[in-house]
Amino acid sequence: MIPPRWGDLGLTEAQQLAHIAWDPGALEVARGLSRRLDAVLIHAPVSRLVYDCNRAPDMAGAMPARSEVHDIPGNTDISPAERLARTEAIYLPWTEGLHGLIARRIALGLRPVIVTIHSFTPVFNGKPRRVEFGVINDADAALPVAILNAARKLTRLQAELNAPYSAKDDVTHTLRVQATPYGLPNAMLEIRNDLIATAEAADAMADQLAPVLNMGLVEIQKQAKAS
Repeated sequence: MIPPRWGDLGLTEAQQLAHIAWDPGALEVARGLSRRLDAVLIHAPVSRLVYDCNRAPDMAGAMPARSEVHDIPGNTDISPAERLARTEAIYLPWTEGLHGLIARRIALGLRPVIVTIHSFTPVFNGKPRRVEFGVINDADAALPVAILNAARKLTRLQAELNAPYSAKDDVTHTLRVQATPYGLPNAMLEIRNDLIATAEAADAMADQLAPVLNMGLVEIQKQAKAS
């Protein structure tokens, strides 16, 4: 998760395994959805504490000095040269690779759908979170609303729109940069991580969500034809 080049960022082993460093279960769910939906999966290569690929280089959260209640010593007073080094090593290859994939699909006359997968903690700053499945939108809410409606119809998950985060929290950078400029359908999914804490649970969640995404996509296709 944290390559040797950056040491341990001054964190304990427990901190490196905690939610501050990564989204537990999210990659397993994403892999399950990728298999079930025959979708391309691109994921961040390192811990978000080294560089959070869902943040632009000028955002404090790209290389946070503090995450939740934890200080990140290795990210304190990062020099411009170090910020550039991390941006060039991690963010640029990731974002340019994703952009290239999308551009090639568009050049072929296709309209790819961009869905990002994340997980969140059941408790944040001492407050329990009731939501289990959040769907977040950037500028276009069509697909997120369709996914939300499908989740409420097909699952028993406590599903909410723009919870536990929203675009106002600067969490939709990838959608804003990669999908919104092209007018591509897009959504950000947040899954409470106690529901996907094991490989089996994550796979079961992918089983639940694959038909939800399919139903959401069918709905926006109907809307597009009707407009």
